[in-house]
Amino acid sequence: MERAQSGTALLDRTFRISLLLKGLDGVLELIGGVLLLLVTPAQIGDVARFLTQHELAQDPRDFVANSLLHMTANLSGSASLFGAVYLLLHGVVKIVLVWAVLKEKLWAYPWMIAFLLVFIAYQLYRISVSFSWGMVLLTAFDIFIVWITWREYRMRRSQGRTPEDEAARPRSSR
Repeated sequence: MERAQSGTALLDRTFRISLLLKGLDGVLELIGGVLLLLVTPAQIGDVARFLTQHELAQDPRDFVANSLLHMTANLSGSASLFGAVYLLLHGVVKIVLVWAVLKEKLWAYPWMIAFLLVFIAYQLYRISVSFSWGMVLLTAFDIFIVWITWREYRMRRSQGRTPEDEAARPRSSR
C-alpha cells in the first residue's frame, strides 16, 4: 500500500512539474508572438546572419546554421504575422488552461486534453511531412501530459466535490 501511495505522490509531482513546463512554454510563446509583431522579417534575417556568421566561418556546411538562414530568408510579412497570432493565441490558451488545471478547476481538464490532442494531431502531420526529432520529443511529451491529465481528471472526479464545487454551493446547503 505504501509503495502505491509513493508512486501516486511521484505521479502527482510529475503532473505538476509537467504542467509548469507547459505553462512556461505558453509564456515563451507569448514572448515570441510579441517579438514577431515588433520585429520585421528583415531584422530577423539580420539577427540570424549575425548569430550564424561565426559558425559558418568555421564550417560553411553547418546544418543548423544553414537551416536557420534558409528559414529566415523565406520569412515574409504575412508569415510573420501568422506566426505571431498563432503563438499569441496558443500561448494564452495554454497559460489559461494550465492555471485552471493547477487550481483544480474540473472543467479545465477535458479542455486541456482536447487542446493537446488537436496539437498532437498537427504535430504528427508535421512529422510525416518533415521529420524532426524535436517534434517527435515534443509530441511524446504532449502525449504524456494528455495521459497524466486524464489520470488526474479521473481521480478528481471520483473524489466527488472539488474546491470549485464547494465554493459554488449555496451557503444554506453547506
